[in-house]
Amino acid sequence: MRLLLATDAWHPQVNGVVRSIERMAEAAVGLGVEPLMLTPADFASLPMPGYSEIRLSLVTRHRVLSRWKALAPTHVHIATEGPIGHAVRAACLSLGHAFTTSYHTRFPEYLAARAPVPEAWSYAWLRRFHAAASGTMVSTPSLERELTGRGFTRLMRWTRGVDTELFRPRDGDALPGLPRPIFLSVGRLAVEKNLAAFLSLDLPGSKVVVGDGPDRARLQALAPEAHFLGALTGEALAKVYASADAFIFPSLTDTFGIVLLEALASGVPVAAFPVTGPLDVIGGTRAGALDSDLRAAALAALAIPRDRCRAEALRYTWAESARQFYDNIAQAHALGPMHRTARRPSGAALPRPS
Repeated sequence: MRLLLATDAWHPQVNGVVRSIERMAEAAVGLGVEPLMLTPADFASLPMPGYSEIRLSLVTRHRVLSRWKALAPTHVHIATEGPIGHAVRAACLSLGHAFTTSYHTRFPEYLAARAPVPEAWSYAWLRRFHAAASGTMVSTPSLERELTGRGFTRLMRWTRGVDTELFRPRDGDALPGLPRPIFLSVGRLAVEKNLAAFLSLDLPGSKVVVGDGPDRARLQALAPEAHFLGALTGEALAKVYASADAFIFPSLTDTFGIVLLEALASGVPVAAFPVTGPLDVIGGTRAGALDSDLRAAALAALAIPRDRCRAEALRYTWAESARQFYDNIAQAHALGPMHRTARRPSGAALPRPS
């Protein structure tokens, strides 16, 4: 399999989409797959207005087609619905080539938080984008149910993993001198992450925020007592996770939340709202607390044994995530382009890997 992986989200961005695609590319060789990356690094780009760390690539279907012969992909996966995703989708349709997609981001909610665009319009646009795919991958059962209710079809499950060697309980304290308990949040500092819900809580001890983004100045003004550490990666990030007493995940719009697994792997209990993502990762595990009252969830998380959190994280591996991902691609591409299988029932789902 020569897999063209097309993504608008790539370095230097730090988010779950980039980490997921990066991990799939790393696992490819061991599974007999040659990954052919198509990212913003391959094209001229412009910064997204109001969010300069995201680059919008200047790419067209014709530019993709001009590279197609050299790349000679046998399979195509489109990870995002941005300019690169649209150009590769258009190229596949013009060539009659099957492709798969994945649904990572609640774009309608993100757009509605920034502009007066009805979510129904954005969902109609996304539904049309993904309808041309032979399969669309989603990360959780609750997201699958939600998208099915919105008219999306041919949905396939693709879970996520965590590096349990990097993210692990550790001796020592990477946050010395801060009053305990330490409540930690990790992620992009953007309005859709709902970090104000965390920072406005009346909690004992200290609040620590890791990450950067366009909303940082506003959030720091909102909570001057909180400790903003900026973006961290690797060992520095892992040490901060392991030094926290509870991980707070205030987002209402994430489709999964890899940071949830990183916290659990570090032995840190999670507090979150009972929504898609936390419900799927934390619900029923007793490794965290879910409550519509986020303060109550944060305080309840402090009583959860850290070894229980670690044990739950060990259930998630990037190896299993990669197996699902590549099995999905093989199954979906075997069906061929969607215009050749149009007589399949519109609600029919692909068989999932066992």
